[in-house]
Amino acid sequence: MDYRIEKDTIGEVKVLKHALWGPQTQRSINNFKIGRPGSMPIEIIHAFAILKKAAAFTNFDLGVLTRSKKELISKVCDEIINGDHDNQFPLVIWQTGSGTQTNMNINEVISNRAHQIEGKIVGEGEKTLAPNDDVNMSQSSNDTFPTAMHIATYKKIVFNTIPNLNIFKSTLLEKSKEFKNVIKIGRTHLMDATPITLGQEFSGYHSQIEHGLESLNNSLNHLSELALGATAVGTGINSPKGYDTLSAKYISKFTGINFISAKNKFESIASHDALVESHGALKLIANSLNKIANDIRLMASGPRSGIGEIIIPANEPGSSIMPGKVNPTQCEALSMVCAQVIGNDVTVTLGGMQGHYELNVFKPVIVSNVLESLTLISDSVISFNDNCLVGIRANTKRIKELLNNSLMLVTALNSKIGYYKSAEIANIAHENGITLKEAALKTGYLSEKEFDDWVKPEDMIGKK
Repeated sequence: MDYRIEKDTIGEVKVLKHALWGPQTQRSINNFKIGRPGSMPIEIIHAFAILKKAAAFTNFDLGVLTRSKKELISKVCDEIINGDHDNQFPLVIWQTGSGTQTNMNINEVISNRAHQIEGKIVGEGEKTLAPNDDVNMSQSSNDTFPTAMHIATYKKIVFNTIPNLNIFKSTLLEKSKEFKNVIKIGRTHLMDATPITLGQEFSGYHSQIEHGLESLNNSLNHLSELALGATAVGTGINSPKGYDTLSAKYISKFTGINFISAKNKFESIASHDALVESHGALKLIANSLNKIANDIRLMASGPRSGIGEIIIPANEPGSSIMPGKVNPTQCEALSMVCAQVIGNDVTVTLGGMQGHYELNVFKPVIVSNVLESLTLISDSVISFNDNCLVGIRANTKRIKELLNNSLMLVTALNSKIGYYKSAEIANIAHENGITLKEAALKTGYLSEKEFDDWVKPEDMIGKK
């Protein structure tokens, strides 16, 4: 491979000749061969480009950056935001905990690409833009990386996760209405209980997602606060007066999201409670999704030797050896996503605890896990919705069979003949393999007409 020689404050570094990155990026490549190359989320890179553009505009407005440099930085940032240089960001998340090397990766790419735009050869002559003095002006890795974390996470939540969860929630509501008159046996402890409608069950799922969305939306206020302007330790050293609020206004303009400058800059770089809070909502949603997936998997079990109360779409053959087998694959995929998200929450929580004095140094791993969880939840709920949920049908024949065979219908007799006599009827029916009605008449505690009048599943499902 062809290389060029670049210099930084430590010395000379061999850099790939045609790469837009520079020596500090290359050192990170050389020193952190950990995990999958290029694992730093691209959402962070694009968020960085937004804030670098905003910083350039702000520095120009405040009289510390020339117009030509502002325009060059802005032009390159737009290219990065559009995905034109995604292959120029090869770093892993397993680097310095402040994300300094990714910040410098961005600075170097902007600098070298600007050099190209000016018709010059990368690595030759005086740099058109200095990575630190121009591109990183009024900034520190300590405030740029958390700003990128908030931008990337907020965008992902409002443009992907919330819309997809709303689609999922709407389908659950439709199903609750579709099944509102389908009376089935309820189950507690996985054992037969009193009747419920299939629609009531689905209304519970709808409510779970509704509450999860509420929690996720409530976390957005904290996420809207940006650290930019805190610089090294929160004091704003080396940034001009008004830089923090003006840069937040430009970021808001470029994203269409109402971001504000963090109320307390020391909190914004030393802790990442905002991301811990947002991911806590994702954990809540994962808990709900897992319950929904498991319920549907159990209700669909069979189809002949299980519960079989609902019929789910047959999307693909389920076995390589058992012909005709169909498995609840969407339920399984969604459950695995939930397991991953809950595991990610442990990492995010532990990472959030690592704020030592003026800086949290678990930034890359925190945001990587948050963004992965957002992606997984966004994708999986749409997959489950489109390939399973919308196609669920009630197996009314099986539902009626299980309902009529349940001993727990005897609960309707509690207020008529008392708990102990009702229990006696249930035990007789169970021990002798006969129906509740037969057992009731055998005891003589009530007449056939009384049984028919009192034991009606449709009267046992609460208010309609």
